[in-house]
Amino acid sequence: MTEEASGRLPELAADTIAAVATAAGPGAIALVRMSGSEAFQILRALTPGHVDPAPRTASVRSLMNGQGGDLLDRALVTTFPRPESYTGEDMVEISCHGGWLVPRMVLDACVALGARLAEPGEFTRRAVLYGKMDLVQAEAVLDLIEGRSRAQHDAALFQVERGLSRRISELREQFVTVEAYLAHHIDFPEEDEAPVSVDRVVDAAAALREALEELLETAPEGELLREGALTVLAGPPNSGKSSLYNALLGEERAIVTDVPGTTRDALEAVISVGGFPFRLVDTAGLRDSDDQVEEMGIEVARRYLDRADLVLFCVESQAVLGSVEREFLAGLADVPTVLLRTKVDLASGDRASANGVAEDLASVGPGNGDRSEIANVRESLDLSVVDGTGLGRLQAILPELVYGGLVRAGASVPTLTRARQSEAVQKARDQVVAFIEALDEGTPVEVASALLRPAETALEELLGLISTDEILDRVFREFCIGK
Repeated sequence: MTEEASGRLPELAADTIAAVATAAGPGAIALVRMSGSEAFQILRALTPGHVDPAPRTASVRSLMNGQGGDLLDRALVTTFPRPESYTGEDMVEISCHGGWLVPRMVLDACVALGARLAEPGEFTRRAVLYGKMDLVQAEAVLDLIEGRSRAQHDAALFQVERGLSRRISELREQFVTVEAYLAHHIDFPEEDEAPVSVDRVVDAAAALREALEELLETAPEGELLREGALTVLAGPPNSGKSSLYNALLGEERAIVTDVPGTTRDALEAVISVGGFPFRLVDTAGLRDSDDQVEEMGIEVARRYLDRADLVLFCVESQAVLGSVEREFLAGLADVPTVLLRTKVDLASGDRASANGVAEDLASVGPGNGDRSEIANVRESLDLSVVDGTGLGRLQAILPELVYGGLVRAGASVPTLTRARQSEAVQKARDQVVAFIEALDEGTPVEVASALLRPAETALEELLGLISTDEILDRVFREFCIGK
C-alpha cells in the first residue's frame, strides 16, 4: 500500500458507501452493496431481531425500514469482514428482489441509516487504495464488464489476474538492475577499476529499452480490442454493402432495395468475428449526387473512412473497376482494404467476363504484380450473401488483418489496452533512450542517471504505486455506480 493511500484510509473509513450494483429495471434479483466502517451496524438496523450472519455465508433475512419498521423485502444477505473483502473494508451484499422499486427502497433505507450514495467506481477505487488490486487490474475490471468479444474477455481476465501487472513489475526490476549497475560504477573513482563498466550499463539499459518497445508494440491492437476495429463498408451505390452488413450482423438491420442511393446515413453495430470485436459501419454509396440528403450521407461516409481501421470495398461482379474506384482505393493507402466482388450469384456465363472486374481483382490480389496504385488492398474475394460464397473466407481473414499479433500470440499475453497505459510505457521508453544517448555523448554517468528516475516513476504511476486524484479520477470516471 502506498504512503498516499495509507494517508487516505482514515477519511475513507469514516463513511460508508452504498449502491445498487445491478442494472436498473425488471429482473429477478438485484444486488445492493455497502462498504465502510458502519456497514455491519447499518445491516443490524435493517435486520432487527436477527443475529449477525456468518461471514461469507448467504443468510435469509427480513429487511425492515429503519424509520417505520415496515417490511421491505426478504433477501439473502452476505457479509465480508475486512480485510478479506473486495474493497478491503467491511462489506455487505444484499440480494433482494429486482425491479425498479424494491432495490431503490433498500438503498434508501441504507442511506437513511447512515450510508451515502457511492460515486462511479468507488468500490473498486477503495480496493486500489487499500492495496487489494493495482490500477491496471482496476482498468481490467472495467474491460471485463464492458467486454463484447471473447478475445476482449480473455485479455481482461488475464489482466485482472495480474498478467500485465507482472510484466510491468518485471520491467521495474530491470530498472533496479540498471540502477544497481550505476551504483557500482559510481561508487568507484575513475582511477580504480570499476566492477561495472559503462558499456555494461548501456547494454542493460538497451535490453530494458527493447523490452519496453516490445510491450509498446501491443498498444495499437490492444486499444482496438477495447473499442472494436472500425470496419467501414464502402463502394458505389447498389454494390451490396447493406446486404453484406446484414449478413455479417446476422439480422436485417439495413434497408436493402434495388434502388441506388437507399442508404442515406451510416449504420453502426458491434459484431464479434473469430472472437474479436469489429465496429461494422454501413455507409452511403460513393458517387456524385445532386440529392442534398444523399450528399450529406456521402460526407458522413467519408468521415468514417478517414477514421477506419479496415475497409470492405464492394464492387458488383459485372461492374468495371474504373478510375474513380481506383482513385478512391489509392486514397486509402494507410488502411487495410478487402476488395469484394459482390453478387457473384447473379453473374451469368463466364464470371471472369472481360466486362467485369475479375481481371482487376487478380491484378491487385496479394503477391500479384505491381500493386503500388492500390497497395492497401490486402485481399480480393468473390462474394454472395445469397448463396454464401466467400462469406466464410471473409470472416476468417478479418481478425488476421486487424489483430494479427493477438491472433498469433493469443489474447492472454501482456497487452496495453488503454491510452493511459501506452502513455506511461512510452514515457519510460523515451527516458531510457535519452539516458543511453546521454552516455553515448559522453555525459557523466552521475548526471545521466537522473534521466532514469522519471522512467521508473511512469511505471509506478501506471500500477498506482504512486497515485494522485487526477490519475484516479481519470481511471474511475468510466465505471458504473456500484462497482
